Amino acid sequence: MIFKRPSALLTRIFGILLLAIVFEFAASTLFYERVARLQVREEEAHRLAEHLALGYRLVGSRPAAERIALAARISSDKFRFEWRKSPPPLPAIAPELRTMRDQIVQWEPTLARSDLRLYLAGGRGHVVAGIASLPDGSTVRFEAAHVVESASIAANRFLLAIIPAVALIIIAGLMIRRTLRPMGELARAAEAVGQGRELLVEERGPGEVRRVIRAFNAMQTRIHRLIADRTQALAAAGHDLRTPLARLRLRSEAIADADLRKAIFGDLGEMEEMIESLLAYFGGETDPQPPVRVDLAVLIDTLVDEVRDLGGAVTYAGPRHAEMQLRPAAIKRALRNLVDNGLHYGGGADVSLRMTNDWAIIAVEDDGPGIPEDRMEEALRPFSRLDGARARNTAGLGLGLSIVERIVRSEGGDFRIANRSVRGLRAEIRLPLAPPKND
Repeated sequence: MIFKRPSALLTRIFGILLLAIVFEFAASTLFYERVARLQVREEEAHRLAEHLALGYRLVGSRPAAERIALAARISSDKFRFEWRKSPPPLPAIAPELRTMRDQIVQWEPTLARSDLRLYLAGGRGHVVAGIASLPDGSTVRFEAAHVVESASIAANRFLLAIIPAVALIIIAGLMIRRTLRPMGELARAAEAVGQGRELLVEERGPGEVRRVIRAFNAMQTRIHRLIADRTQALAAAGHDLRTPLARLRLRSEAIADADLRKAIFGDLGEMEEMIESLLAYFGGETDPQPPVRVDLAVLIDTLVDEVRDLGGAVTYAGPRHAEMQLRPAAIKRALRNLVDNGLHYGGGADVSLRMTNDWAIIAVEDDGPGIPEDRMEEALRPFSRLDGARARNTAGLGLGLSIVERIVRSEGGDFRIANRSVRGLRAEIRLPLAPPKND
């Protein structure tokens, strides 16, 4: 199974959900920590009060010589006692632990007269230390571990909370991706319509998406029906026009004046070419010929030979063989248009073929006057006529380059024109070696 890159919309929705939940958990955790940070858990507070009161009474009831050893015996990993004969300077009660101190004194009244002071030992947030004064002036110092929440514990709790949130985000993302899948199919169908193909999309997904798909299917059906009707009407008109043109040609042969007869034949030929170019342009959207395996080099070489036989100065440079998948009739028509342009405006044409890893690149160059740089885009527009030497394009309708561009685009390729560095025009067709997908 090939991994497909997620769509930008899905990625954005996924990111918004992720950021929202992460921010919510971070904000709530920080708020909770500021409010509940260093608050004693109920059971730990009772245990601390009991250990402290018991140790205070035991140490205080023994002679001074036994107090050090007794304090060591009653100490444990979580609760450590230490007796000091000379009292150290009593620290101030940490503001954060004042509530804890009041709770301990409330539960164990014997500590009320001990001037109990609590503080955090050595900056370690989860160890509470304290000093209580005995009646003889000595002190008992103690440390109790894991009585309050530490920063690491808070971080662990945050991670434990965010893991299921991320899992929910992933599940939601997959569900959103499934929901948006019809939109991807709709985008592929829109690309197919742009290439003149009809691809109906299955109506599924949320109600809004189904309505969009239904409207899109109806729209492309209408578009293709209009194109088919227009093509059929043009074909019928072209067929009907050829009949009177043929009669005019026959009757013109009876004209005695040779110059007049030649002029009429020229006009009739131009009219026939106009009809052919119109049919090629408007009918190209529905070319019935499927792509087949063709030797592109042989196709170009054959076209060049045909033009040479008619007296055209055309050359070919490139490999002898280059097989690929394409519509040969359409590509030949496009190349013939470019070669005819070169013959008409430059007196000749040089055709070349170059193969790369991904593209077949066909170049047609001539020695004509070229096209002004600011009118390159205009030259590709249908029915566009440029001033100067190229004032009249194929058959006088300005469709030659437009037909080429449409044919190349239908093959999934790229067509571009540019002036040569010295003189003339270079027209380049780039055809992908992999055939365009018709999905």
